[in-house]
Amino acid sequence: MAVKIRMKKFGRKHRPFFRVVAVDARCPRDGRVLEELGYYDPMVPETDARVVLKNERVAYWLGVGAQPTDKCAVLIKKYGPNGKCLEAQKAAQERLAQSRRRPTVDAE
Repeated sequence: MAVKIRMKKFGRKHRPFFRVVAVDARCPRDGRVLEELGYYDPMVPETDARVVLKNERVAYWLGVGAQPTDKCAVLIKKYGPNGKCLEAQKAAQERLAQSRRRPTVDAE
């Protein structure tokens, strides 16, 4: 069985959301998956916080011969197990979490 690492599309019109999945190459884009490996949300304002991957599982699937699609290969190269932007990703996720927190209001 040929395994591909590709994106499965979710979301609605003008609000895409993708899951990065390991899937049999013969299955349709939104068909049955073998395993979910993470997600990609292109609408997040912080560029480096858009991707979250399970690095151990990505390394496993690449180790057993799964072939990533072009876009997934770029994401894995940047944010995968040996990614070159992992520190920037962690910092961007922290900044995003800080901006989403609500300030506490003292009740008098």
